[in-house]
Formats: sequence, structure tokens, C-alpha cells
Amino acid sequence: MPASDTTPGPATDAEVPAYLSALRIPGLADVHVHFLPERMLHKVWSYFDAAEQNYGYAWPIQYRYDDETRLAIARELGIRAIPALTYPHKPGMAAWLNDWNRRFAAAHGDVVHCATLFAEPDSASYVPEALEAGARLFKVHVQVGGFAPDDPVLEAAWTALERAGVPVVIHAGSRPLPGAHTGPDAIGAVLARHPRLAFVIAHMGMPEYDAFADLAQQYENVHLDTTMFATGFLDGPSVWPDGYLDRLGALQERIVLGSDFPNIPYPYARQLSALADLGLGDDWMRSVLWRNGARLLGLRDAG
Repeated sequence: MPASDTTPGPATDAEVPAYLSALRIPGLADVHVHFLPERMLHKVWSYFDAAEQNYGYAWPIQYRYDDETRLAIARELGIRAIPALTYPHKPGMAAWLNDWNRRFAAAHGDVVHCATLFAEPDSASYVPEALEAGARLFKVHVQVGGFAPDDPVLEAAWTALERAGVPVVIHAGSRPLPGAHTGPDAIGAVLARHPRLAFVIAHMGMPEYDAFADLAQQYENVHLDTTMFATGFLDGPSVWPDGYLDRLGALQERIVLGSDFPNIPYPYARQLSALADLGLGDDWMRSVLWRNGARLLGLRDAG
């Protein structure tokens, strides 16, 4: 049963602003939003169009619009600082993606300056360069990139990110597809060497929920992002470990909103209502939807 102080979540995107007002928060601090160079974005969408072949089930993109339309939708939803997460799938891509990210953020005042990396020697130079240029959020995708996060070639990059305190949204869990390097072990190895690294574990680390929650409890700067969690698309209560909701209550300050907008197969509101349906209370929702992400992104009115 939901807690008595849990406000019902929004049923539609149009209801999101009123829901945020009811929670008394100034907006959403969503750390997991994608914008990509146009040609790359269309290749990603083509991959999702073939999701039944790639994943075994359909994945219809809900927000298949041009950049300006998607930015307008994000603003209407109340996303106060809009990430533009990118990620390379092969060597030699990250540096030019970082340059694209810098220019995209410069052209839109409410877009978060993001950056990315790949396991390659050049990461030792282009990661510090991106930080110097003002990057505030990084994205790493272990399964798509096909590399080990604890590869020694990334030591200089992780050191620079740890020193800067810049958060890294990292998809390391084994859903929707496992990879040779997915799972919590390599992330734990990186954190053992860089204990103050601000990893944000995408998708709550599904399906290795407890192992990634252990890392969030052990390391003070590790967070879990809610992308697709509890929506019934990739997971649901039947696959959560026993006592997992109790853990989420205890981890209130370490869970941040993520959505995967625009590449989601359902309306944005479904993520918010799914979290509200957990019944962990309005203060938990305020932390997850706003306070924790705002703190990570350095928003002035983080609360």
C-alpha cells in the first residue's frame, strides 16, 4: 500500500507540471536525457526500430521529433537543466562527440554541457580537456562500447573525473542486453581505486540491483538513476530482490531521476507515476525527482 503521504503520480505528460507543483519542487532534475548528432541519432532510432530482432520485443520511440521540438517538450515537462548524453561505440569517436556536446550546450542556455569517453589512450587528454571546457556530466555505456571500465587505459580519465567531482552516468548493468563487461565487478574495481568517483549507475543497475545498491551504500558519491525502473517495460516487482524497496527508502539521498528521454517506448509521465506508485512518500519523491539530481548538476536552488 502506498504511504499516506504519497501524492498520486501524473497520468499524462500534461499533468506533470501540476504534479511538481503539488510536490512543491521547482522542476525535474533528470540526469539521463539523450541528444545526439543528427546522423547518429537516426542510427540509434533505426536500432530501436529493429528492437524485436535486437531485444526480442518492440521498442517504439515515443518522442521522435527534431531537436528543437524535443527541447521544447523537455522544458514543458519541467526538466530544468537538460542533459545531452552521448556515447561512442568505437575508438576515435569520443573526442568529436565531446566537441559536438560543447557546441550544442553553447547554443542552448538550459542544456547541460556533457561529455563522454572510450577505453583508449587519448582519453587521458580529451577527458581533462572536456572538463576544462566546462563539461558537467559524462556518459559511459559499457555494453555499447564493449570495453571494461577497469581497463588500465582509463586510469588517467577516472583520476581527472574523481578530482573534478563531475558525475558519470554509466550503463553497466546487464539489461536490456548483457555484454562481456557488464555487471558490478569492474565498477567495484574502479571505485576501489577511485573511492570518491561520482558514478551514477543507470537503470538502477538492473538486473544486478542489490550489488549496485551495495556500491551506493559503500561509496558516498555513488548514485542510482531510475531510468525505466518500475515502469513495467524492462522490470517490475517480480524481478526485484526481496527487501529492495526498503533499501530504496534507506538510499533516499542516493537515487536520482533518469528517464532515457526521448528514446522511451511510453510517455514520460509513466516514469514519474511508476516511482510514485512505489509508495515511498512525497519526501522521497522530492529527493529523487529534484534534490539529488540538482545537487549533482550544481543547480543553484537544489534545496
